[in-house]
Amino acid sequence: MIIGIIILVLIVLLVMIVIGMYNKLVKERNFVEEAFSTIDAYLKKRYDLIPNLVATVKGYKDYEGSALKGIIEARNKYMSAGSIDEKVESENMITGALGRLFAVTEAYPDLKANTNFMNLQNQLQEIETDILQARKYYNGSVREYNTMCETFPSVLIANNFGFKKYPFFKVENEEEKQNVKVEF
Repeated sequence: MIIGIIILVLIVLLVMIVIGMYNKLVKERNFVEEAFSTIDAYLKKRYDLIPNLVATVKGYKDYEGSALKGIIEARNKYMSAGSIDEKVESENMITGALGRLFAVTEAYPDLKANTNFMNLQNQLQEIETDILQARKYYNGSVREYNTMCETFPSVLIANNFGFKKYPFFKVENEEEKQNVKVEF
């Protein structure tokens, strides 16, 4: 009888531990998804500014179209991306394209002096700061969640209930890691 009670208590304790780990994994996954949706909101705000930026820059007929084409392609790729991995990849493309756009404007004094362009650039810089902070929060959330998915004993729960790791937001290529010289 006492052995039966001890076994029952151990089973109940084990079930409670499993439920606790499962709930913690769900909570951490929700933090990751919330963090990514924050990034997504800032990126949408940034991408809503891009058509205005492109229209302003297109007014300068001598301006290099390759920078604009890269921005438009990266924006469209992001808007049609389905998974977080695809969004991360296209986001890295647009960050590099915007950096190149602002660097190339150095050769166009009239464009640099345009108040619409300067206003758009300032708005984009503010959004870039917000995106950077949101990426930090996302990466911290991913770190916590992925650690739970990989460490014992929660890895057992994660594997049995289909919890999958999330990707980190990181710079993918060397060109994007280089400082862009922008002087206004």
